[in-house]
Amino acid sequence: MTQEVVEKIIDQGSHAAAELGERGAAAVQHAAEYGGETGVGFMMHHIMAQPVIKLPTILGIDLTITNHTVMMWIVSLILILAFGLSFRRKGLVPKGRMANALEALVLYIRDDVIMPNLGPKGKAYAPYLLTAFFFILLCNLLGLVPFAATATGNIGVTAGLAILTLLTVVLAGIRAHGVGGFLRQFMPHGIPWWLGFVMVPVEVMSLITKHFALTIRLFANMIAGHLTILSLMSIIFIFKSYFIAPFPLAIMVFSSILEILIAFIQAYVFTILSSVFIAGSLSSEH
Repeated sequence: MTQEVVEKIIDQGSHAAAELGERGAAAVQHAAEYGGETGVGFMMHHIMAQPVIKLPTILGIDLTITNHTVMMWIVSLILILAFGLSFRRKGLVPKGRMANALEALVLYIRDDVIMPNLGPKGKAYAPYLLTAFFFILLCNLLGLVPFAATATGNIGVTAGLAILTLLTVVLAGIRAHGVGGFLRQFMPHGIPWWLGFVMVPVEVMSLITKHFALTIRLFANMIAGHLTILSLMSIIFIFKSYFIAPFPLAIMVFSSILEILIAFIQAYVFTILSSVFIAGSLSSEH
């Protein structure tokens, strides 16, 4: 074999190795973005809000329509159609399985959550609390559907719901006691006036903190289940073994069933805590 032939073979091998290296690097980069060795990219791709229609930013507010926004629209439409069609015929006794199921849930939330906490005044706040319950419940359940998204796994959505509860608490207190009476609730009775410089900021922070906890509780519980399932899914791709796969799959099935229960629990917890907060604002003292 001549020197020229050897150099030609080496040159061809170098080009082939370089091309293979570029393809390998591209594959590694793609895996790192959408799965990676740890599955972080894959998980974040399915959990984070994904833009659907890109819109401009106005006054620092990004108006882009995301998949979470679309899911909230879908949930709102389903609720309007479900209640509108189920109760389109007025009567003392609802007709149809859907109407009976919805009535059972409404009566349960009203009689076991709203009225025990708010008493007779609960009728005025039942529409908001029932709307919040069904909206959160359906958002949670639709988040379990393949290719869908969990709107309540977005902290912006849960913060918006908590802010609505905070506004309802403030308006309920003003409606019951007037502006002055509501503001006096931040100054506990029987303490020296000079302690007001300390107690008023503490009471205000307490009010805000309770609703901040309402935000984080719903957000964390809904995103935690998805992270668990997606983490277990990534284990299958990491080990690439038929012996390992059945164990994560079994836990994923159990976690998915548990997520259905959590969807109901979190909607219930948000509603009952909102009722308690409103009841505290309606009372003469915190």
